[in-house]
Amino acid sequence: MSDEESTEYYTLLCDDPSHEVVLVDCGPREMDAVLALRKVTGQSLWHSRVLARQAPVTLIGGLPASRAQSIAAALEGAGARAKWRQESSQLRRPDQSETDQRQGKAPFQRRNRG
Repeated sequence: MSDEESTEYYTLLCDDPSHEVVLVDCGPREMDAVLALRKVTGQSLWHSRVLARQAPVTLIGGLPASRAQSIAAALEGAGARAKWRQESSQLRRPDQSETDQRQGKAPFQRRNRG
């Protein structure tokens, strides 16, 4: 890209925004919450237990609203506190190093000449 060219990014209004599920607290029935996490995420029992103890933590992102709502409901049914929310749709412009990598340019590196 030359200096005169610019790239503009738009979010289409017709696109369904993606949602994420956040585990707020595993609740008093930790083992039930861990088992629900295992079922929802597909991870091992050990990884599910680690996730439950790291609350609050984002579990899954990039979901349609109905799927995120059903996952949060499943976790709440197991005694955990979970919520679903829309992912922040902040569009960002790629920095210069990302642009250079896509164009096949090597990043600038300062060399010590000794």
